Amino acid sequence: MFSPEGPTARELAVQALSSVERGYDLLAPKFDHTPYRTPDAVLDAVATALAAMGPFDSGLDLCCGTGAGTDVLARVCRGSVTGVDFSAGMLAVARERAAPAGPAVSWVRADARALPFTSAFDLVVSFGAFGHFLPRELPGLFGQVHSVLRPGGCFAFPLVAPPRPGSAGYWALLGFDTAMRVRNALWRPPFVMYYRTCRLGDVRRELTRAGFRVELYPLPRFGRRSDGSPRVRLVAARRAPVPAGAGGPAQPAAGSVNS
Repeated sequence: MFSPEGPTARELAVQALSSVERGYDLLAPKFDHTPYRTPDAVLDAVATALAAMGPFDSGLDLCCGTGAGTDVLARVCRGSVTGVDFSAGMLAVARERAAPAGPAVSWVRADARALPFTSAFDLVVSFGAFGHFLPRELPGLFGQVHSVLRPGGCFAFPLVAPPRPGSAGYWALLGFDTAMRVRNALWRPPFVMYYRTCRLGDVRRELTRAGFRVELYPLPRFGRRSDGSPRVRLVAARRAPVPAGAGGPAQPAAGSVNS
């Protein structure tokens, strides 16, 4: 699970008893050596799928952490790339690891629930961040993303199918979430990190309510479950283009792909 370069048990305990922001500030120097970082296989699969939808111009990595998602944006965006996170420690590591030969990346410290942009991006991506938001926060979060996308822009993120009830994975995630709820009931400040709150049906409903048109694409390299459903999907939520006659000609979405 953790490489030798990863955090020690004591460091993880200190992080778990901190706030989310402080915890990630502490974890940042060793974050890329933990299982919390999105695997390269997922990043590559998303980049391949987005390349078929693009090209895009400007891109935003929401809750960018140490910048793994900005590498995906650099592969599919022709223009500017921006990473935003509320952890100064994670942003510091992201700046250090940014590839010198790639496109220039702007790093912005901000809360995803109050983004300091207005209709500035054609593509927004996010990797592994939604467990840090309570279900009641999703409408506001998705509303913020909708507001920073240009008409026709796309909000894309991978979503892993939940483990089957009764499986080892199911009990592991249930146990983790239960432990976090007990911790947050007994200790302040809270550390919001849950694995079972981001369900496809809920996400799709809230994206639609925020004004997105939602499309789902299987990521083939991860295969399918016994019932034929994809193990990992790419959720692609598009902001509607400007209709013809409403301030100019209709703007097509930034590329398309057949389902």
